[in-house]
Amino acid sequence: MFFWLLLACLLNNSTLGVAQRLTESAYLVDDSNGKYGLRWEGVGAISGGGATSKLLVDYPKEIQDEILDFLFKPNYGLSLQMLKVEIGGDADSTEGSEPSHMHTKEKMDFSRGYEFWIMKEAKKRNPDILLYGLPWAFPGW
Repeated sequence: MFFWLLLACLLNNSTLGVAQRLTESAYLVDDSNGKYGLRWEGVGAISGGGATSKLLVDYPKEIQDEILDFLFKPNYGLSLQMLKVEIGGDADSTEGSEPSHMHTKEKMDFSRGYEFWIMKEAKKRNPDILLYGLPWAFPGW
Protein backbone atom coordinates (compact mmCIF):
# COMPACT_ATOMS: atom_id res chain seq x y z
CA MET A 1 0.00 0.00 0.00
CA PHE A 2 2.69 2.50 1.03
CA PHE A 3 4.71 1.73 -2.11
CA TRP A 4 1.76 2.42 -4.40
CA LEU A 5 0.92 5.63 -2.54
CA LEU A 6 4.51 6.81 -2.85
CA LEU A 7 4.59 5.90 -6.54
CA ALA A 8 1.32 7.75 -7.15
CA CYS A 9 2.72 10.82 -5.42
CA LEU A 10 5.89 10.75 -7.49
CA LEU A 11 4.12 10.22 -10.80
CA ASN A 12 1.36 12.68 -10.05
CA ASN A 13 3.73 15.23 -8.52
CA SER A 14 0.84 16.30 -6.32
CA THR A 15 1.14 14.83 -2.85
CA LEU A 16 -1.54 17.17 -1.55
CA GLY A 17 -4.06 15.88 -4.08
CA VAL A 18 -3.35 12.22 -3.21
CA ALA A 19 -3.46 12.92 0.52
CA GLN A 20 -6.75 14.79 0.12
CA ARG A 21 -8.33 11.96 -1.84
CA LEU A 22 -7.19 9.43 0.79
CA THR A 23 -8.59 11.40 3.72
CA GLU A 24 -11.88 12.01 1.94
CA SER A 25 -12.45 8.27 1.54
CA ALA A 26 -11.19 7.30 5.02
CA TYR A 27 -13.59 5.91 7.60
CA LEU A 28 -13.37 4.68 11.18
CA VAL A 29 -13.95 1.05 12.09
CA ASP A 30 -15.15 0.67 15.67
CA ASP A 31 -14.47 -2.84 16.96
CA SER A 32 -14.90 -2.09 20.66
CA ASN A 33 -17.41 -4.94 20.97
CA GLY A 34 -15.04 -7.41 19.24
CA LYS A 35 -17.53 -8.50 16.57
CA TYR A 36 -15.01 -8.16 13.70
CA GLY A 37 -12.58 -10.81 14.88
CA LEU A 38 -9.68 -11.60 17.11
CA ARG A 39 -7.65 -8.88 18.77
CA TRP A 40 -4.13 -8.25 17.45
CA GLU A 41 -1.77 -9.28 20.24
CA GLY A 42 1.59 -8.73 18.61
CA VAL A 43 4.38 -10.50 16.79
CA GLY A 44 5.96 -13.54 18.34
CA ALA A 45 8.33 -16.42 17.78
CA ILE A 46 8.85 -19.93 19.04
CA SER A 47 11.94 -21.69 20.30
CA GLY A 48 11.29 -25.38 20.49
CA GLY A 49 11.39 -28.76 18.87
CA GLY A 50 14.72 -29.66 20.37
CA ALA A 51 17.18 -27.55 18.43
CA THR A 52 15.85 -24.31 16.98
CA SER A 53 17.85 -22.02 19.30
CA LYS A 54 20.36 -24.49 20.68
CA LEU A 55 23.48 -23.09 19.00
CA LEU A 56 22.88 -19.51 20.16
CA VAL A 57 24.31 -20.18 23.64
CA ASP A 58 27.62 -21.23 22.04
CA TYR A 59 28.08 -18.03 20.00
CA PRO A 60 30.59 -15.43 21.18
CA LYS A 61 28.94 -12.99 23.63
CA GLU A 62 29.15 -10.04 21.21
CA ILE A 63 27.33 -11.98 18.46
CA GLN A 64 24.78 -13.33 20.96
CA ASP A 65 23.99 -9.79 22.07
CA GLU A 66 23.54 -8.59 18.48
CA ILE A 67 21.15 -11.43 17.68
CA LEU A 68 19.20 -11.12 20.94
CA ASP A 69 18.93 -7.33 20.56
CA PHE A 70 17.67 -7.78 17.00
CA LEU A 71 15.03 -10.26 18.18
CA PHE A 72 13.76 -8.71 21.40
CA LYS A 73 14.77 -5.06 21.78
CA PRO A 74 11.73 -2.77 21.34
CA ASN A 75 11.75 -0.50 18.27
CA TYR A 76 14.78 -2.29 16.86
CA GLY A 77 14.96 -5.22 14.47
CA LEU A 78 12.06 -7.63 14.89
CA SER A 79 10.89 -6.18 18.24
CA LEU A 80 9.21 -9.46 19.17
CA GLN A 81 6.40 -9.04 21.66
CA MET A 82 5.89 -12.72 22.50
CA LEU A 83 8.15 -15.73 22.93
CA LYS A 84 6.95 -19.30 23.26
CA VAL A 85 9.50 -21.88 24.37
CA GLU A 86 9.64 -25.61 24.73
CA ILE A 87 9.79 -26.76 28.32
CA GLY A 88 12.17 -29.69 28.03
CA GLY A 89 11.19 -33.10 29.31
CA ASP A 90 14.33 -35.23 28.77
CA ALA A 91 12.85 -36.70 25.59
CA ASP A 92 13.38 -36.47 21.85
CA SER A 93 11.03 -33.94 20.32
CA THR A 94 11.35 -33.69 16.54
CA GLU A 95 14.85 -32.25 16.10
CA GLY A 96 16.51 -33.23 19.36
CA SER A 97 16.01 -33.48 23.07
CA GLU A 98 15.90 -30.77 25.68
CA PRO A 99 16.72 -31.42 29.31
CA SER A 100 14.04 -31.10 31.94
CA HIS A 101 14.42 -28.52 34.69
CA MET A 102 13.14 -31.27 37.04
CA HIS A 103 14.86 -34.64 36.79
CA THR A 104 13.09 -35.54 40.05
CA LYS A 105 9.99 -34.21 41.81
CA GLU A 106 12.12 -32.69 44.54
CA LYS A 107 14.81 -30.82 42.63
CA MET A 108 14.41 -27.94 40.18
CA ASP A 109 17.35 -26.62 38.17
CA PHE A 110 16.58 -23.85 35.69
CA SER A 111 20.16 -23.66 34.42
CA ARG A 112 19.77 -26.85 32.38
CA GLY A 113 19.32 -26.38 28.66
CA TYR A 114 18.89 -23.01 27.00
CA GLU A 115 15.18 -22.16 27.00
CA PHE A 116 15.16 -20.50 30.44
CA TRP A 117 18.33 -18.64 29.45
CA ILE A 118 16.71 -17.29 26.27
CA MET A 119 13.60 -16.21 28.23
CA LYS A 120 15.81 -14.36 30.71
CA GLU A 121 17.69 -12.65 27.86
CA ALA A 122 14.41 -11.66 26.19
CA LYS A 123 13.09 -10.13 29.44
CA LYS A 124 16.37 -8.22 29.88
CA ARG A 125 15.82 -6.54 26.54
CA ASN A 126 12.04 -6.16 26.75
CA PRO A 127 10.51 -6.39 30.24
CA ASP A 128 7.02 -6.30 28.67
CA ILE A 129 7.53 -9.36 26.44
CA LEU A 130 4.95 -12.10 26.94
CA LEU A 131 6.50 -15.50 27.68
CA TYR A 132 4.78 -18.82 27.13
CA GLY A 133 6.03 -22.32 27.86
CA LEU A 134 4.75 -25.55 26.40
CA PRO A 135 5.98 -29.05 27.26
CA TRP A 136 6.75 -31.28 24.29
CA ALA A 137 7.46 -34.19 26.63
CA PHE A 138 7.35 -34.93 30.34
CA PRO A 139 10.06 -36.32 32.63
CA GLY A 140 9.68 -39.96 33.51
CA TRP A 141 9.40 -39.61 37.27
